[in-house]
Amino acid sequence: MENFILIFLTIFIGYFLNRLSIFPQDSAITLNKFVIFISLPAMIFLQIPKLTLSFDIVIPIVISWCVILLSAITIFFLSKLMNFSKEITGALLLVGVLTNSSFLGIPIIEAFYGGDALPYVMVYDQLGTFLALATYGTFIASYYSAKTQITFSMIVYKIITFPPFIALILSLFFIGVEFPTPVKSVLSSIAATIVPVALVAVGLQLQFKLPKDDLKPFSVALITKLLFAPIIAIIICTIFSWNNLAGQVSILEAAMAPMITAGAMASMAGLAPRLSSAIVGYGAIISFLTTYIFYRLI
Repeated sequence: MENFILIFLTIFIGYFLNRLSIFPQDSAITLNKFVIFISLPAMIFLQIPKLTLSFDIVIPIVISWCVILLSAITIFFLSKLMNFSKEITGALLLVGVLTNSSFLGIPIIEAFYGGDALPYVMVYDQLGTFLALATYGTFIASYYSAKTQITFSMIVYKIITFPPFIALILSLFFIGVEFPTPVKSVLSSIAATIVPVALVAVGLQLQFKLPKDDLKPFSVALITKLLFAPIIAIIICTIFSWNNLAGQVSILEAAMAPMITAGAMASMAGLAPRLSSAIVGYGAIISFLTTYIFYRLI
């Protein structure tokens, strides 16, 4: 229960600080950078060595990419069917597909399954969501916007210079290694900053304004992200009998709210910024209910 109180309290604090303009306008960016450059790498070094080398490590990767691919195809064809503009289609292909697998995924899944689930969260996030953001996300933002041009070297550079990804690759060499107590203590203290810092940043970025004209694409994005995506994950787990912790974590990761970074990417590329922010904002709130429902179902 205290985990959920912390989640709601920190998001509310961030939203309250934003409404009162107490923090500078770019505070959320600074806090996100702190999490990405410091907190998340510490969490990865703390959790990944706990993994056992088995097929279970592959499950989050397979599910994340299957969910991303099928969600993108669904949104693409629905956008064509409903005659959405190129700008809106590009926005939906970002915020309606990519999941908030770390900022919200870590505290919510830890609340449901405890610390044993966190290594699978790290695998889903880094080898699934992050790689998709760096490759698929960069392509979508570039293709649907006239502001940027995509290059292969740009994508490679994004991947190999991303601190959590570097931490993931290095931590794989320590699987099965027991760190000394002082090292674990330091990593634990730094990793503990993820939840409060990241969720305050989430609250700082929440936007709830939604014009009536945006209701249709808004609905398509959230239905695909919060309902269709976890159903895909459930079907995959059912087909392959992946009814273990790795499968359960992957289902809930698929059910998480739209990725905040994807919303920021859409906004920076000029892809329906107001709509993208609304999808991320409302999605974060609604996802607390939908993730709980899927948790009870599985």
